[in-house]
Amino acid sequence: MTTYVLKTLLRHRVRTMLTVSGAAVAMFVYCFVGSVQEGLARLTTGSDADRSLIVFQENRFCPTSSRLPEDYSDKIMDVAGVRQVMPIQVWTNNCRASLDIVVFNGAAPDQIQSSRPVELTAGDWQTFQTRRDAAIVGRNVARRRGLAVGDQFSIGDVSVYVAGVFRSTVPSEENLIYTSLRFLQYTRGLDAAGLVTQHEVLLNEDADPDRVASQIDQVLRAGPVATTTRRKGAFQASTLSDLVDLIGFAHWLGYACVALVLSLVATTTVMSVQDRIKEYAVLQTIGVRPLRALRLVLAESMILCLVGGVTGTLLAGAVLGLGGFAIGAEGATIAFRPSLSLILSGTIVSLLVGIVAGIAPAIQAATVPIVDALRQA
Repeated sequence: MTTYVLKTLLRHRVRTMLTVSGAAVAMFVYCFVGSVQEGLARLTTGSDADRSLIVFQENRFCPTSSRLPEDYSDKIMDVAGVRQVMPIQVWTNNCRASLDIVVFNGAAPDQIQSSRPVELTAGDWQTFQTRRDAAIVGRNVARRRGLAVGDQFSIGDVSVYVAGVFRSTVPSEENLIYTSLRFLQYTRGLDAAGLVTQHEVLLNEDADPDRVASQIDQVLRAGPVATTTRRKGAFQASTLSDLVDLIGFAHWLGYACVALVLSLVATTTVMSVQDRIKEYAVLQTIGVRPLRALRLVLAESMILCLVGGVTGTLLAGAVLGLGGFAIGAEGATIAFRPSLSLILSGTIVSLLVGIVAGIAPAIQAATVPIVDALRQA
């Protein structure tokens, strides 16, 4: 009786379209919130977050306030378990939360090429290594700012030549701009010669991150600047603590969207059943069993939810994929990127909500008293 179900839905086209569009908008928001949560999870977990350390100035947060001696890297390399140390100078246009944050990371070009999970999609490493003001730009930043290889990009006191555009297996990397360490240190207005913002420490496979972090702080305690060393994931979570709380609250917004879809589809299905209560009585008189009538109403509810939910989910995936959105604070960024798990989650949620929303009106249609229903005008 598929044809019957479809004709029933098309009988009130305006009502059906409004319900489908409402479900699509709600699932769009649900998927957008889900992508933010996934972005935070990717930033604070995984091998890159757990197997590397960040050495930062003690009791400082914004990159502009952390100033560590560059030669700390030599002392850190002497600590057991340390495989590589990369001094990094960080400069950002905004330490507060922003949807269009620009973060420069200055480091030795050869270390960037060997230790960072980046792959050039345009440009070449040779230009980046030989030209003083050269930079490689994450593709999300390039998309938002309309940058291409050969462009000159300026923001604040920093002006760079775009030598390449890169992609990365770590989504947050695609919101960074890499330059040489010496360029950022000697950029007018930064006054950072011999200083860096942080040291990124890569560990041996058998090293205990927490033990190594404690030893690094102990070794550097006698130096001119006290340090705090944490796993990269924990450091970024601490840096984005305000955003973490906000994203945690947004989790409830996703649940509210699901409840909205449930209420919207259930209301529409109840109205549809009540409008056709006499029709369901007629179906019973010609031999349609109650269980079949129940399935018919559930089918209507599921189609409404699936069409609207899948539309909103796919639209959210397209917008997230093309937009390259990110939010950041204090030099750390959370990338919004669509994923297969997010698309599947939106589809499954739409299906389950369709079933739950149709249960009550389906029972009403399956148990309608034939005589009373036929007496209705």
